Amino acid sequence: MKPFVISRVFDAPRERVWKAWTDAAELKQWWGPRGFKVTTCKLDLRPGGMFLYGMTAPDGTDTWGRFVYREIAAPRKLVCIVSFSDPQGGVTRHPWSPGWPLYWHSTVEFEEQAHARTTVTVTWLPHEATEAERKIFDEGRDSMNQGWGGTLDQLAGHLGKR
Repeated sequence: MKPFVISRVFDAPRERVWKAWTDAAELKQWWGPRGFKVTTCKLDLRPGGMFLYGMTAPDGTDTWGRFVYREIAAPRKLVCIVSFSDPQGGVTRHPWSPGWPLYWHSTVEFEEQAHARTTVTVTWLPHEATEAERKIFDEGRDSMNQGWGGTLDQLAGHLGKR
């Protein structure tokens, strides 16, 4: 299966972008698709640790997600298993797409560029998914592009404030 990949170049040094992704106080300010507001943000940045977040959608719906870290190679790479969750961090189905894979493998890479710029590349693949879940994931690329596009826009705005 072809992974979902999205990249963006930020006008900030790699260490600064890394901090924005790995500090709970910063994540709370920018994480999530455009229009969503992070209400809870807990981060245990270590292999086996979890980033647990709660967000309120523009329509008032609350949704939760979690990243369980598998690999942390500061300031170059984060590898995690991602899923939707409940407020306690238990795994749940996608609130708007119940056939979505329960888990997906996520790699976020931070590549240093000239002139204090950083390329961030996010790669997603279904993890332990059924054929039907992989098909829904594949059909969801436009939605993933929209969600990640808005999230990366918010990160750019956050980095620009500093």
